[in-house]
Amino acid sequence: MRLAVLGGGGFRVPLVYGALLRDATKARVEEVVLYDVSPERLEAISHVLRGLAAGHDDPPAVRTTTDLDTALREASFVFSAIRVGGLAGRTADERVALELGLVGQETTGAGGVAFGLRTVPVAVRVAERVAALAPDAWVINFTNPAGMITEAMRRVLGDRVIGICDSPVGLVRRAAAALGLDPARVSPGYVGLNHLGWLRGLTFEGRDVLPRLLADDDLLRQVEEARLLGPDWVRVLGALPNEYLYYYYLTREAVAAGSGRTRGESLLEQQDRFYAAALARPGEAPAEWARARRERDSTYMAEARDTTGAGERSAADLEAGGYEGIALALMAALARGEPATMILNVRNGTAVPGLPEEAVVEVPCAVDAAGVRPLVTGPLPGRFLGLMQQVKAVEQTAIEAALTGSSRLAVAAFALHPLVDSVTTAQRLLDGYRARVPELAAVFPS
Repeated sequence: MRLAVLGGGGFRVPLVYGALLRDATKARVEEVVLYDVSPERLEAISHVLRGLAAGHDDPPAVRTTTDLDTALREASFVFSAIRVGGLAGRTADERVALELGLVGQETTGAGGVAFGLRTVPVAVRVAERVAALAPDAWVINFTNPAGMITEAMRRVLGDRVIGICDSPVGLVRRAAAALGLDPARVSPGYVGLNHLGWLRGLTFEGRDVLPRLLADDDLLRQVEEARLLGPDWVRVLGALPNEYLYYYYLTREAVAAGSGRTRGESLLEQQDRFYAAALARPGEAPAEWARARRERDSTYMAEARDTTGAGERSAADLEAGGYEGIALALMAALARGEPATMILNVRNGTAVPGLPEEAVVEVPCAVDAAGVRPLVTGPLPGRFLGLMQQVKAVEQTAIEAALTGSSRLAVAAFALHPLVDSVTTAQRLLDGYRARVPELAAVFPS
C-alpha cells in the first residue's frame, strides 16, 4: 500500500513513520510519499526518517515531493496534517485573540475559527484532487480544527474522509489506568465535537465504572483532566471533560495564563531550532528531533497546568504515544478488515440526537473493511448538548464563510462563538487576522 502524507515536512511525521516501522504484518504500507510546500522541511524530516529506518529490515520506502498531484496518485491512504499559514499563522491566531481579552488557542475560540477560515478552502481543494486522482483512497484527517475541516472535506469525499484526534483516547486511557484497568478492555461512553467532548461512562465487564472514579478524589488526582478542572466540578458535570474544555470552564484563568509567551510562539522557536539543526547536521537529525519532541510533549498545555496547579504531565502519558497509533489502527481496520471500536470524527446521522445529520461529531465508531459506523450515544443533558449545538453552528457558519469568501459570515462565525463576547469584537477579530495572516486575507480580501 502507498500512504501519502500531506504536510509531510511537519514535525510529527516521524511519529507516523515510526508506527509504520513497528507494523510487522504482510498487508502493510510499503511506500510513504511526503508532500509539503517547503522543500527544506521535507529534507529535514527525510533525514530523521532515514535515521529511524536504520537497522530495520525492509522499511517503507520514502519519497518526497512539492507537487500535490504526484503525492496523491495511486495512494491507498492519504493522511492530511497540513498547517495553512504555518506556526507563524498559529501565533497570530493566539495573539490577536489575546490582545482583545479573549482565549488565545489554536483550535478553541477565536483562534480556532480563524484557523478554520483560512484552512477550509485549501482542504476542499485537496479533497477535489483526491477525488480526481485517488478516488478509492481513504483520507485520514488530522488537520485542525479537525471536526470543521473533516466536515468541509466531506462535501467532496463523503464517508471516505475520517477525522482523528488523540485527546479522547488519552482521556479514556487515563481514566482506565486510574481504576487499574486495561484501556483495551473498557468501552467508553464518549460524546462530543473535536476538542469539545465528555466521557460520560466507562464500561468494564458489563458495568459502568466511571461513577467509582468520580466519587474518589485520590483516583481523580491520577487523571489530568480532573486535576485541571477540579474533582468537585467533574462531579457536578457527572463526566470527565476533554482537556480542551478547560478553555470553556475556566475562561478567565485561560486568558490570564496566556499573557506570557503563547504555545505557538514556544513551538515556533523550538521547531526553528530543530529544522536548522537537522539541515546543518543530517546525521544528528534523529537525535535533534527526539530532543525537540520531549520538550514539546512535556510542555503541552503547561500554562493550564500551572494555572490550576495540575502539576506535570505523567511519564505514562508522555510514553503512551498519540495520533500515530490511532491512524495506524484505523488503516489496519479499513485495509485488513481488523474490527475495531474507535473514537473518530464522522458524520452524525442519528448518533447524537439534537445535532444535524450532516454534522461531524466525535463519537465511538465500529470500524472494519466496510467502513466506519458511528454508535448511538443516547440523549444528552442540556449542559452538554447546548454547548455542542452552539459550537457546531459556529463551525458550519465558518465553512460557508470560507467557501463563499463572505466577510459577513466570517464575522458571524466569530460572533456566534461562546468564547467571543460581542459582535463588535468579532469584527475586530476579522480585521486583526486579515492584517496579520496573509492566507486569511486572501480568503477575505475586504
